[in-house]
Amino acid sequence: MVELKDLWLTYPGATQPSVRGVSLRVEPGEFVTLLGPSGCGKTSTLRSVAGLESPSSGSISIGDNEVFNGSSGVEVRTHMRDISMVFQSYAVWPHMTVSGNVAFPLEVAQLPTAEVRQRVAEALQMVGLDSFADRSATQLSGGQQQRVAIARALVRRSAVMLLDEPLSNLDAKLREQMRLELRQLLKTVGLTAVYVTHDQEEALMLSDRIALMNAGKFVEIGTPVDLYLRPRTLFGATFLGAAEIFKVVRTSGTAVETDIGVLQVQVDDAGTDFEHVGIRPEAIRVTQHASPHQIPNQLPGTLVSAVFSGRQQQLIVQLRSGRSIHVLADATTNFAAGQTVYVELPAERLMGLQKEVSPD
Repeated sequence: MVELKDLWLTYPGATQPSVRGVSLRVEPGEFVTLLGPSGCGKTSTLRSVAGLESPSSGSISIGDNEVFNGSSGVEVRTHMRDISMVFQSYAVWPHMTVSGNVAFPLEVAQLPTAEVRQRVAEALQMVGLDSFADRSATQLSGGQQQRVAIARALVRRSAVMLLDEPLSNLDAKLREQMRLELRQLLKTVGLTAVYVTHDQEEALMLSDRIALMNAGKFVEIGTPVDLYLRPRTLFGATFLGAAEIFKVVRTSGTAVETDIGVLQVQVDDAGTDFEHVGIRPEAIRVTQHASPHQIPNQLPGTLVSAVFSGRQQQLIVQLRSGRSIHVLADATTNFAAGQTVYVELPAERLMGLQKEVSPD
């Protein structure tokens, strides 16, 4: 439904490209999130798809239509692309009613009045605002205004919806609620969506696939499960959630010598020369007594601190090597600072990481 091929974008007067040769194929009905830190190029990429920026080279297709090609000079204007957009700012017109805001793009397109009314009613019902149709937009809460913006995008019935951090202005509780509603809505409608965010949890909850960006390039592309549990790069492991990272000195089959000792690993590319291994804090097991049986990757240490946070305990353990690691442990276990503990790094949960790989 959306395809980018070797897309480059350098802004006038800039010395470095903002987008560096990215390629991505978004399938019909798929929800793909562009995730990365501020300034990584994700919004520039989205704006290029929308026609709000003119790339330097490469090509963009939406459905069967090529909307940009740097070689042939094709560049379709924004209003002629089969897209709808939802922005970070709700862009709700305060002098209009809710239905007036939603109807606006259809009225600009000069659709028949009866059709406009029907489509507006359907869109408002989808977002749960059908009883607010005649209310002034200024009388709505932030979450309701964002629903108006989504309804206005839905009413166009475009092939692709582009969303640029649409939930970032909402408070934490409402943002979590809207995440679930938005994904369910788009899946029900069957829309193809390209979504931009810097919020890792948001990307994990919403996406069918995540395109992780840094410095204008796609670092890794994959499902939320793959990118969280099986990242292939150091950036992927540390940006998408917390991770304890250990420098690899030497590898030998499924054993790796690290800065905390020799560890056994069970990763797909065991035996290759990855530069680091990592593990999520929640995957580390902590016990107060050493196992009577020999367990791979069990290391003694001293508990520096234990902080109760409701669902879990946040532990800091100093290993005999002098390295301190963070662990998320069960909230019901009784730990005390200063005691000797034993941490186990399960081989199947260790991640082999390189600085850079070619994204899928």
